[in-house]
Amino acid sequence: VESSGREVDFVHLASPPQLGPYTQHDEPCHTAGLFFIDVFLTLMTNPASDILSLRDTLRYHNYHYHVLNAPLISDSEYDRLFRQLCELEQSHPDLVTGDSPTQRIGDRPQEQFASVAHSVPMLSLDNAFDNDELAQFNRRVMERLNTTSVIEYVCEPKLDGLAVSLLYEGGLLVRGASRGDGTSGEDITHTVRTIKSVPLRLLGDHWPDRIEIRGEVYMPRNGFEKLKEEMQARNEKPFVNPRNAAAGSLRQLDPKVAAGRPLEMCCYGVGACEGSELPAQHAAVLHKLQDWGLKINAHTQTVRGLQACIDYYDRLYRLRDSLPYDIDGIVYKVNEIALQRQLGSAARAPRWAIARKFPAQEELTEPLAVDFQVGRTGAITPVARLAPVFVGGATISSASLHNIDEVERLGLQVHDTVIVRRAGDVIPQIVAVVQERRPQHATPIVFPATCPECHSETERSPQEAVIRCTGGLFCKAQRKQAIKHFVCRRALDIDGLGDKLVDQLVDSGLVQTVADLFCLTHEQLVALERVGAKSADNLLAALQKAKKTTLARFVFALGIREVGETTAGALAAHFGDLHSLCCADEASLQEVDTVGPVVAHHLALFFRQPHNLEVIAALQTAGLHWPAPEPLANTAALPLAGQSWVLTGSLASMTRAQGKARLQQLGARVVGTVSGSTDAVVAGHAPGSKLQKARELGLAVMDEQQFIGLLSTHNMERYE
Repeated sequence: VESSGREVDFVHLASPPQLGPYTQHDEPCHTAGLFFIDVFLTLMTNPASDILSLRDTLRYHNYHYHVLNAPLISDSEYDRLFRQLCELEQSHPDLVTGDSPTQRIGDRPQEQFASVAHSVPMLSLDNAFDNDELAQFNRRVMERLNTTSVIEYVCEPKLDGLAVSLLYEGGLLVRGASRGDGTSGEDITHTVRTIKSVPLRLLGDHWPDRIEIRGEVYMPRNGFEKLKEEMQARNEKPFVNPRNAAAGSLRQLDPKVAAGRPLEMCCYGVGACEGSELPAQHAAVLHKLQDWGLKINAHTQTVRGLQACIDYYDRLYRLRDSLPYDIDGIVYKVNEIALQRQLGSAARAPRWAIARKFPAQEELTEPLAVDFQVGRTGAITPVARLAPVFVGGATISSASLHNIDEVERLGLQVHDTVIVRRAGDVIPQIVAVVQERRPQHATPIVFPATCPECHSETERSPQEAVIRCTGGLFCKAQRKQAIKHFVCRRALDIDGLGDKLVDQLVDSGLVQTVADLFCLTHEQLVALERVGAKSADNLLAALQKAKKTTLARFVFALGIREVGETTAGALAAHFGDLHSLCCADEASLQEVDTVGPVVAHHLALFFRQPHNLEVIAALQTAGLHWPAPEPLANTAALPLAGQSWVLTGSLASMTRAQGKARLQQLGARVVGTVSGSTDAVVAGHAPGSKLQKARELGLAVMDEQQFIGLLSTHNMERYE
């Protein structure tokens, strides 16, 4: 029996049947047998030991959350642990001690910041997790006030940030402090002063001589996403969520760091106040703060009675995901200040306020395995298969890991403990790994060397984090996309073969590769939904017409990565026939203008896959053809015959294409890459790295004037 009281596995009781896992506090006892188990658990539990264990656990996580800014568990798990401790202490009040986390609010300030004592404690809030608990709070308020009148409440969105205290004397900001443990916090004046929504001097007049204003510092979602991208670009570990980012930014020693981050502050109340009387209602106090130049939440609303509180909760819950900032619930406060004073406070929370929590958007779970899915463009995406967990209002069992960079950034392994986040309709994502919980049987995630669908080689471009399949013509995951590209207007231009018909052909199993298009029959086509006899005849005629094409169009239609129409045309002109192109190595491919190392690598990999070559052969067998290349003129007698030239930079007197044509008329072969076999380089304006490489290799280099002189020497017409 585990002493935690959460889950027990019974292998055998005195008599059958055997029972499986039973969660004590989650399942009702409907039978005598289960009732016996509940009694048995109660007898076997040691409340004092459980309380001590829970206190130690909560203190440990408080330290990581408030001091180190490195939370190890989700908020929802912390809430469950805290709630369990509260229940145990309520059942055993004799075991409550002053150092229990239930009697405190946070953790001690970090030593590198000066400590600030709060003249009025910054209390935490009790939580209600459903409407019944909210109703119990309302009933307690009415009972303590000994009234049957409807209570007026102020409803405020509970911002997910860091509680902060601002001290103004004579209207000037003199100190900013974090909540800390509720009685003392950290002096963060230097970073609070950088927040644009915090006035350094109050507006208007008639402020108190001394007033402590309290609020929440948070980071809007857009700002958080931008900050995360910037940190990743600098190879820094990004913050887990906006709340963590806000806390980490405020506790920077250098105020310039905080000033560069998009922090906001929204005020929600007042602590100490000297030298002036504030309004008698909490809502009026908030509006007075707004008059003095402080920001309050625009969704704050005053309502009467329990049902109005519930209606407000429902409305804000629907708005939650459209707000530009994170909220994790609603705070309800008795509006009349006099009634607040009459209700008073417990050790850690006021009796006149409560937080109604939204369903958790973050939870802990375990990736049980990682699958690899192939997208329509060949991108291979890792998907974590999770132990099912309820988060954000839904049960989550999988989450995309996006790419290899994301896996490496997270430091994720299979069987780790991870924080998974789901906000509204947003796709679930793993936002952090709890490294301290890594089990011994955790295993690294290994990306496949071959496509999971077609077993073609995979490749990763140096400029990308995505790993891709190279079997574009054969891979079934890319089938629809490959066909749609193959038949588009700029490729084979097959009229009548739209996206919906392609989907039908693939889904019905009639077409598995582009070569199957040319084997379709009239009977097969008319059997499809919304395809009549005339449409079938027109499509068959278009397919027949498309068999006569050009080598350039055919190469473009193959859908090779980064091979557009211009590059396809250059490849066709350079190699002249498909066989030579298929057999070319990367060095030979780079001799083609517009083909650099990356495109050459894509081409070589594509033509190396046996499945791709099989489809190309099937297309030719089906009758696709193009004119044979015209015989090359005898260039042996031309002045630059057999030489390899490179053009780089822009030319003032002609375009690069015109310069290339002139060199070709002299018999030169114009290539796009500088190598040891290059005979000369023409460098125009802003030549770039090709000129540098030419100089490193000791190659002949001429500027534009020298190039024009060469053309004139050979009586070549100068372009205007």
